[in-house]
Amino acid sequence: MKINKRLTLSFVAPFMILISAFGLTFRDNPSKIFYLPIGLMGIVIILERGISRQLDRKNILKKIKSYQKVK
Repeated sequence: MKINKRLTLSFVAPFMILISAFGLTFRDNPSKIFYLPIGLMGIVIILERGISRQLDRKNILKKIKSYQKVK
């Protein structure tokens, strides 16, 4: 069975943010800062996927419009 990369990332990114939130709230020692990059990477993964989806849609719309002008 082939595992879809996008499906895996859709579960990993929120889990990373959740780990970061728990680490920042429940840790008492000064090593709380180590949880910050995990949360930021989760947010970046989610935002990158949303932005790339919008760009893909714009490119597809441009291609459709260019084909309509040829006819």
